[in-house]
Amino acid sequence: MSSSEIKFSNLDQPLFGGMVKGDLVEYLDFVADRFVPVLAGRPLSVWRILSGKGSKDGQEPFMQKNVPKYTPSFVKTVEVWAETSHRQIKYALCDDKQTLMWFANQRAVEYHVPLFVKDHSGDDHQTHMVLDIDPPEGAGFDVVVAAAFLIREALAQAGLEGAVKTSGAKGVHIFVPLEKHDPDDVAAATRAVAARAEKLDPSLATTAYIRDERQGKVFLDSTRAWGATVVAAYSPRLREGLPISFPVPWDSLKDVVPADFTVKSRFDGDPWTSLMPAPQRLPDDLVEQGHGIPVARVVAMHEGKRRKAQREREK
Repeated sequence: MSSSEIKFSNLDQPLFGGMVKGDLVEYLDFVADRFVPVLAGRPLSVWRILSGKGSKDGQEPFMQKNVPKYTPSFVKTVEVWAETSHRQIKYALCDDKQTLMWFANQRAVEYHVPLFVKDHSGDDHQTHMVLDIDPPEGAGFDVVVAAAFLIREALAQAGLEGAVKTSGAKGVHIFVPLEKHDPDDVAAATRAVAARAEKLDPSLATTAYIRDERQGKVFLDSTRAWGATVVAAYSPRLREGLPISFPVPWDSLKDVVPADFTVKSRFDGDPWTSLMPAPQRLPDDLVEQGHGIPVARVVAMHEGKRRKAQREREK
């Protein structure tokens, strides 16, 4: 079966955010040759919408990781152990257009992938360091842009460069392509980049993981590492008008907002590939600094326990 043989159904049915299913299918067909390489080889999680259920446009979004029993045989799969649920999860691998268009027909809107992929030797390899920037509540995209340039400067000072894309929601993702490194070293370097960027303008940006400690500043999220997922470049998002996560040249970032790019957008070339630098080696001093920075989630967990104990004492 080829994508042209997939029988698309209910293309005029409302999907989400004022769009119909046909808008999603047409966009994914248009972008497939650029989108599939971003997804290929990576266990795929999708946000799907079941027809006729829920409260938003008549449907209810849900996250799908395990492939359903009716998944066709042409969809490649891989089993990954989930530490949180202590079970094997059978993920799809979207390695070709046929698979992508099957997901489109299944009303899969958002496409999330981990930062690792299997290389030619069969080993897992984290391909990018990623920093995620979102505005504090009530702030606009302009503060996100300003914080993104802090990250860019911190990277440049370390001899690194990255590409930036809108998240499709409120913020941006900065991707730094890497040579093969130990995952713990990548996680450490990510923390160090965020810390250096915060130091460039502590009145604007913060690395505070606990929300009430951010004081209205832009959070530089350095917690995405190894198995953590991120919405893929070119993926639609479950937002009004179905915006897409779109690559933007650094010199154009100040002139756009995430809502500028939607499933109705059409563009030439493959900006994500053309804007992405070559894989880079992390400098030793950056990795060393990062290993001295506590893991944010661990700090937050201990802080949560401390606050709970304090509340118990105060009763």
